[in-house]
Order: sequence, then C-alpha cells, then structure tokens
Amino acid sequence: MITYFVVQSFTRGKRGALLPDIPIQATDQAHAFRMLDRLAAQKAGVVAFSRSGDPATGEYTDAVILGTYGDLPDEAAEMAA
Repeated sequence: MITYFVVQSFTRGKRGALLPDIPIQATDQAHAFRMLDRLAAQKAGVVAFSRSGDPATGEYTDAVILGTYGDLPDEAAEMAA
C-alpha cells in the first residue's frame, strides 16, 4: 500500500467562483504542510490531504484531510468538517 500526499489550491475566478488549480503531489506529510503554508499566502483556498491505496488494483481509502486554509468549494469544505 502506498500513501500519497497532495495539496490542492483554488483560485477565485472573475465571477467569484473557486477554480481548482493543478494538484501538487508532496513527498511526505511535512512537505504537504510546508506547501499548504506557502500557498495560503497566494491562493483563495488550499487543502492538503493524504490517500492510501494500491495502484495495481485501483483500490484507495477515503482521503484524510491534513489541513485547510481559506475558502474551499462546498465538497472540499464538507470533507474537511
């Protein structure tokens, strides 16, 4: 089983909608937290999460939210609650 650490940031569009940026894979949890802190100063919202699974079978656990900052789309905010 492999654990992936991902940081997803969001930019506010011209009409106010939150638009997802390209997700960034972190090397580990500490790296994900550093990226979360760095992007928090630049983006409307940021969420860092991990997900474990087996790429060979395609079976993965639900995402575990590591941290959030700012405004998030409803589905991301619900996961973080």
